[in-house]
Amino acid sequence: MELILLQKVTNLGNLGDKVSVKPGYGRNYLIPYGKAVPATAQNLADFEKRRAEYEAKAAEQLSGAEGRKAKLEGASVTIKANASTEGKLFGSVGPRDIAEAFTAAGIELEKGEVVMSDGPIRTIGEFDIEVRLHADIETTVKVVIEGELV
Repeated sequence: MELILLQKVTNLGNLGDKVSVKPGYGRNYLIPYGKAVPATAQNLADFEKRRAEYEAKAAEQLSGAEGRKAKLEGASVTIKANASTEGKLFGSVGPRDIAEAFTAAGIELEKGEVVMSDGPIRTIGEFDIEVRLHADIETTVKVVIEGELV
């Protein structure tokens, strides 16, 4: 499936690139989320007419992400969770819990921006969590999990 990217997509391409992807990825993710349009002659012409508009929007998103990165640099949040005496959590702490904790602390963060490559946290302790604010902007935040005995 041939598509024209309307914004930068990680590991795929930049704004305006014509890429070939599997049909399911294009139909179920890229097109519905407004990240791409089918590469037809009409869409190519429309894209070229509106290229400056798309580039301005991309620059605005990038600068917004830069500002949010400055707020998140060195930020830390503490989350209390039910835990056993050995330090294992009853349940786990995932991206949603981390995003909600930062939002409650006054720093806007979406759950989709929290990257937990090792899966959810299941023990108490201090963890460095990667946050991807934009395709080009990543930062690390500190999350402290404190146990509450049940």
